[in-house]
Amino acid sequence: MARPSRYDRDQLLDTALRLAAATGPHGVTMAAVAKELGAPSGSVYHRFPSRSALLGALWVRTVESFQEGWFAALDDVDPHRAARGAAHHVVAWSRAHPHAAAVLLHGPDAFGQPDWPADDARRAAANRRRVRSAVAQLCEALGAQDRMAAERVALAVIDLPLTVVRRPLRAGEELPAHAEQLAQESAASLLAGL
Repeated sequence: MARPSRYDRDQLLDTALRLAAATGPHGVTMAAVAKELGAPSGSVYHRFPSRSALLGALWVRTVESFQEGWFAALDDVDPHRAARGAAHHVVAWSRAHPHAAAVLLHGPDAFGQPDWPADDARRAAANRRRVRSAVAQLCEALGAQDRMAAERVALAVIDLPLTVVRRPLRAGEELPAHAEQLAQESAASLLAGL
């Protein structure tokens, strides 16, 4: 009878997440994850056959964790409230999950996206399509019909909230107490004319 694995997938990914937040994507190696966890290298290779597989799984899991609440905020029937909620979520989630937020600020290419296993690449592509679809639906609900209006919506629910969190997180600082309010007010201001 095979001995049960002592280190599960989530433990390994949690360790990789901490390493990535502390050292950047380059610091996430199979050996570093094993050392940080106090596990033999074989435990990491048992779950992830390559560094690319580890990095792809880390990215996809982190993005999907973030997107769960972001999509939920956009489900609000009032599109202006949905936009404010999505902007708020970016900051609130980043505050609650600073290591994960730091990982996402690097972007998928820093995590070796071209080399990810096919399943992770498909999931990442599906996540991007879902974001584009959600923003398009919000544009429609707001009556944002031209390109500039659509850019305004994307800026309100994606780019500006990320800007609110980027500087403090990259500096290793806590987010200011007013960060969520700033993200919501920025979104509301941008979309006031729609």
